[in-house]
Amino acid sequence: MRSIWKGAITFGLVNVPVKLYSATEDHDVSLHQVHDADGGRIRYQRRCEIDGEIVDYEHIVKAYDDGDQTVVITPEDLKALPVEKSREIDVVEFVPSEQIDPIMFDKSYYLEPDSKSPKAYVLLRRTLEESERTAIVKFALRQKTRLAALRVSGDVLVLQTLLWGDEVREAGFASLEGDVDISDRELKMSKSLVASFESDFTPEKYSDDYQEQLRQLIDAKLEQGESLDTAKTFGESNDDEDGGEVLDLMEALKRSVEESRARKKKGA
Repeated sequence: MRSIWKGAITFGLVNVPVKLYSATEDHDVSLHQVHDADGGRIRYQRRCEIDGEIVDYEHIVKAYDDGDQTVVITPEDLKALPVEKSREIDVVEFVPSEQIDPIMFDKSYYLEPDSKSPKAYVLLRRTLEESERTAIVKFALRQKTRLAALRVSGDVLVLQTLLWGDEVREAGFASLEGDVDISDRELKMSKSLVASFESDFTPEKYSDDYQEQLRQLIDAKLEQGESLDTAKTFGESNDDEDGGEVLDLMEALKRSVEESRARKKKGA
């Protein structure tokens, strides 16, 4: 991995030099657009609407248009902003970890100690672990001020950027208003269904079925060309076999519990 940012976590007079690394990566198959008639690549041109010329990236800058005039913002202008110059991850408070709603999490980054002695890094990690607190921090990255949660994952400090409070929408669905009558029997059966699915979370046992099937499709088309029979490649689908059957909630719960138990027994 290559670090994408260097700075320091600061709280009080304590300074913890760190390097920032992306904690996740995208494994999706990359597709591009082509002309269906001849397979030619579709290219998008950066054409100036005033002189009609195609513009190279090196001559493209950002601008703000207020409706009456345009203000051009150069890369040098952006670098001059005080917050952009800052190399500090500033701790603003330590909060109980359970108070952070996962809906606010955005991107995740690993933090590596960037000094000869990792003592300050390890001390902060141990403190967060034993206090069961998460640090709320602010820092600048890629021309944006970020709010983030600094927490522990194994032996590593992890920085998870957070959405700002006004970026999370209220649900407020009308269908949830009013009283809904749930019987004790339905609740008991629903809990039984949950119990039948109980397990420890192991991310490694899950895979992206769509991407795997897309790779399978690409390999098959490379081998067979346009004569590919997708039904033979993937097998016939029986997804709609029971599509017309309507079950009441209680019956659906009962059948679900039975099927889940049968699957567990078969896999045991």
